[in-house]
Amino acid sequence: MSHEIAVPDSELRRLANKPPWWRSLFAQLIAAIVLGIVVGWLWPKVGNDVKPLADGFIKLIGMVIAPIIFCTVVLGIAHVGDMRAVGRIGGKALIYFEVVTTFALFFGLVVGNIIRPGAGFHIDPATLAHGSDAVAKSTGGGSLPHTSDFFLDIIPTSIFDAFAKNSMLQVLFFAVLFGLALAQFGHKAPPVILTIVDQTSHVMFTIVGWIMRVAPLGAFGAMGYIIGQYGVKSLGSFAKLIGCCYLAAVLFMLILAVIARVFAGVNLWKFLVYIKDELFLALGTASTEVVLPRIMSKLTVSGCSQATTGLVVPTGYSFNLDGATMYLSICILFLSEALGVHLSLGQQLAAVLVLMLTSKGMAGVPGSSFLALSATVGTLDHGAIPVAAVALLLGVDRLMDSMRVTVNLLGNCVATFVVASWEGQLDKTRRDAMMAGRPIPLEDAAATLEIDEEAVLAAAAEPV
Repeated sequence: MSHEIAVPDSELRRLANKPPWWRSLFAQLIAAIVLGIVVGWLWPKVGNDVKPLADGFIKLIGMVIAPIIFCTVVLGIAHVGDMRAVGRIGGKALIYFEVVTTFALFFGLVVGNIIRPGAGFHIDPATLAHGSDAVAKSTGGGSLPHTSDFFLDIIPTSIFDAFAKNSMLQVLFFAVLFGLALAQFGHKAPPVILTIVDQTSHVMFTIVGWIMRVAPLGAFGAMGYIIGQYGVKSLGSFAKLIGCCYLAAVLFMLILAVIARVFAGVNLWKFLVYIKDELFLALGTASTEVVLPRIMSKLTVSGCSQATTGLVVPTGYSFNLDGATMYLSICILFLSEALGVHLSLGQQLAAVLVLMLTSKGMAGVPGSSFLALSATVGTLDHGAIPVAAVALLLGVDRLMDSMRVTVNLLGNCVATFVVASWEGQLDKTRRDAMMAGRPIPLEDAAATLEIDEEAVLAAAAEPV
């Protein structure tokens, strides 16, 4: 395949008719985020009142996530047609997730020991008498699932229940089985089934394109609420902890950039430019799920196969929470230092080992970071750190969301590129075209994708 990328006439016409910059989603998202910060800062009550804008947008995106995952995975697996290849993709993805998230835990521990974010707090444990009640209120009295329950819950009670609950892993589980069953038929598979799935994916991406027109409203509502509810006061009190976490995030992203370059030949900075709309939307709404459909389409357009993208990204949303795990290890050190408790190296390593287990059940659980920290502190056998101390983080936890979602999102994108490269399912011509900022030819797309490339590009890049 030639690496000279020809630009189709349709693409030239699109570029010639490029709308003004203020109509781009990127510009509108930046304006919405800045406006949300200003409103939340100057008028906190108004900031609290605009939260329904964010909730409504998140619900709109959640409405299409399950069918998009199903269609993408089924089409990708049916196209690969090899059960062993699917098993290899899943196995390599899980190994990668475990290695990188464990590294993130240790990395957070190193950064925390150097910066010591809790030094100087001098919290009296006696003042934390009602901390457990505050944490329970924040988490709704919930708890993290046991390991066996977590894995059993991947199997849906019924097909319809998985879609009704919008359970990402359950939908993925059924989609893998459905795709493998279609692949088992080979050429005998009824073409009408694949046609229906294919056309459904087109419809879903078209709906995503419509929903994205109101993305700036969602970002404005989320940012106004976060700043209005938790803003300036928390920023002042926890400046060192916030700075520590965001510095760790930047350094970890540099490590992800090295991984992407070495194992997949991807320039992470150029990929960031390509997904800037999705990145700012995730930052503004403090959620990675709202960008799941567009991230999957852009990864596919960038050269990752549908099978790899469909398997790695949804699984990573539950198993590859790099930003969240790094934050947890930093918080353990913060709590010990704030209470004047010295944790030996052995105790710190023990805490990391516990976090390796408790962090796996975090996805989709309200207040999961508090639950994971509470479970970890409770196993340290260190009476000087009461579980109620976790309540110290209630005022700052939401301000960490932007850090967590950014690292989580990039971590899953890098994982998809790496696994696709390992499996020989990374189209290097399309990858290089993405990094060079060149239009990707539709004729090449037809040879590598089961989906309509023009529909995907329209959903991913259509101006608002």
